[in-house]
Amino acid sequence: MKIFFLILFILQESLFASFQGVLLDAKTSKLIDNAIISDSLHDVRSDKNGSFAIQSKEKIYHVKAYGYRPFQFHADSNSSTLYLQPIKVKALYLTFWGASNNSQTLKNILKLIETTEANAVVVDVKNEYGSTQFWTGFKQANSYGAHKNRTNRNIKKFMKMLKDRNIYTIARIVTFKDELQASNNPNYAIKKDNKKQAIWRNHDNMAWVDPFDKRSHNYAISIAEEAAKVGYDEINFDYIRFPAKKDLLFSKKSTQKNRIQAIENFLDRAKQRLRKYGVFISVDTYGNICWAKDDNGIGQTVSSLAAHADYLAPMLYPSGFSSGSFNFKYPSKHPYEVVYRSIKHIQNIIPSSRVRPWLQYFRDYTRPKKIYGRPEIQAQIKATEDVGTNGWMMWSPSSKYSFVYLAKDPTRF
Repeated sequence: MKIFFLILFILQESLFASFQGVLLDAKTSKLIDNAIISDSLHDVRSDKNGSFAIQSKEKIYHVKAYGYRPFQFHADSNSSTLYLQPIKVKALYLTFWGASNNSQTLKNILKLIETTEANAVVVDVKNEYGSTQFWTGFKQANSYGAHKNRTNRNIKKFMKMLKDRNIYTIARIVTFKDELQASNNPNYAIKKDNKKQAIWRNHDNMAWVDPFDKRSHNYAISIAEEAAKVGYDEINFDYIRFPAKKDLLFSKKSTQKNRIQAIENFLDRAKQRLRKYGVFISVDTYGNICWAKDDNGIGQTVSSLAAHADYLAPMLYPSGFSSGSFNFKYPSKHPYEVVYRSIKHIQNIIPSSRVRPWLQYFRDYTRPKKIYGRPEIQAQIKATEDVGTNGWMMWSPSSKYSFVYLAKDPTRF
């Protein structure tokens, strides 16, 4: 009997491959610690010497290290020394309607990436209405017609176009704001808190699904998984929060503790299902998350998100801060200070290298109506550099950008 169990143990062990390696920066040969090495089920961390050991019955492993591109290697690799490519992501937002292979908007952005420091795009893979950029393999969304307004008919060509240019790709997934999903699933749509329990819609007439409900979690994560499958480097969850409105009806009591737990649960599920693709996970937040002492009634705090996501992406639009913030009557007139001081304020909770803010590329909508041109754009970018973030993401609602505004030195061309 002992021999039988010994043979069984040996057979089980033989199913698992063990890989030991060292992670180095491809440019500086610096050892990389605290990197995440994973298969589809679990992960380990590299130590202070950049070393790691992982055992799995799988053959493909992924590496995620903050400030580096995602990396994949095979268990049968000839070398145990792995070189990761460093990157500070400098991304331009590409609208849902601009994300087709032949759009002029895309062509303009590709040209800017060739001639400025921009090196990444944020693409609407699922927008606020619930439409998807391409035909996904997610049958539930397709049954609602999520693919009908898709703007890209050849996603393989689209991704190859970006990858051939070494462009870092970020898939924006609008999470709980989803008209299509909510209208087709009124049983877990957010309701008005009244006897009729009608579906609630916000100011732009869009319905939301309940962040407490696992079905809403699985839906958004399924679309994120489709984005990972086609090769996006990062999943960016937007509207990963509760609506900023009181007196709505949810499946659970809307307390701060419950709200925070719901968002954390979502991110844990996303991490589990996306692990096998090696994609980074980032989370969009209001800019004032950097200053709030509570969850703002929406389930987001810096500490809770930092513990469950790779990157934090606060929308640090100077126009989004009220008069008196930072002791400025008009914060929009002080773009550098708004960005720098906000990120500096949370450094004791999350290192700046894991923060990548959204920056303002649109005219101020507050009382001064300040035009945002080259000085304001460059001031925000400089603030991210001075405080040491993982780059930035630029928000232009129309995805129209100027070379003069973005180039470090526009006179050299």
